[in-house]
Amino acid sequence: MQKGIMQYKIGDAFDGFMMIKESVKGLTSNGKPFLTLILRDVSGQIEAKLWDATAEDSKVYTAEQIIHIKGEVIQFRDKAQLKIFGIRPAQPADGVRVADFVEKAPVPMEELQEKLTAAIFEMENPALQRIVRAFIKKYQEPLLLYPAATKNHHEYASGLAHHIVSMLAIARELSLLYPDINRDLLYAGIILHDIGKLKELSSVATPTYTLPGKLIGHIPIMVEEIGKVAAELQIEGEEVLILQHMVLSHHGKAEWGSPKPPLVREAEILHFIDLIDAKMNMLNRALKNVRPGEFTERLFAMDNRSFYKPLFEAERLPSQKQELSHNHN
Repeated sequence: MQKGIMQYKIGDAFDGFMMIKESVKGLTSNGKPFLTLILRDVSGQIEAKLWDATAEDSKVYTAEQIIHIKGEVIQFRDKAQLKIFGIRPAQPADGVRVADFVEKAPVPMEELQEKLTAAIFEMENPALQRIVRAFIKKYQEPLLLYPAATKNHHEYASGLAHHIVSMLAIARELSLLYPDINRDLLYAGIILHDIGKLKELSSVATPTYTLPGKLIGHIPIMVEEIGKVAAELQIEGEEVLILQHMVLSHHGKAEWGSPKPPLVREAEILHFIDLIDAKMNMLNRALKNVRPGEFTERLFAMDNRSFYKPLFEAERLPSQKQELSHNHN
């Protein structure tokens, strides 16, 4: 079995299959056409440039096309890049499928569904529980399949459900530490806050932004949907308004995409839980690809910082790592 692209080091030769996540046309300073290809497999993704690209190349090398590449992993502007020596589309005889190249959540889909269901059972407020149940019933299949984003965090199959379940685990611990928290409201906000992305993103394998995603965005989409679902269920009252506010404010600031800042305690907590889980997902996946004593590549969504992996990280026993992982779950 071919090893993942993230296991390759600078200077390594590459000879294998990748899936095109994104293909963008460009022109050099001399006016020559090229393609910027974002290539992915189950381990992660890497950029490649196809120089002197023809019009036919632009038609052939498109998103979700599996290709065979011969090349070398090089370093460009502090990031790994795949230099192409030879490239061709995959053939049926190669026996490769799109599913072979789609990164998946580290938690099985069945387990994510169980934990999501368990959290809903814990809810006691009938209005909030009914609204959440209605959304889970309406979007159950895509909710368990879709990524949480096109890049940066949880951008893999089942990433949205993984993000929600991880946030629920953080919320459960915080509600024990701060018992005044309205746990039902916090759970409802966590489960619903990103469901608008099911209309904002186009697909599971190579997600891009849909027209509603570009023109409206997942936050306004979801605020409107909450109002519609509540009306269908004939639920009135402050819960609906506060739940809409939770979704509306979960990015925290206007410059981060929130039309309103959090003005309810649980909305403020939702924002920070969302940040923690997104940042930890980015950091954990980046640090997994470097050895102790090395820095990660620059992480754009983390203020373009490179993070160091301490040497004593290598000294941690496997049992310690398992215990930490178990406690997180």
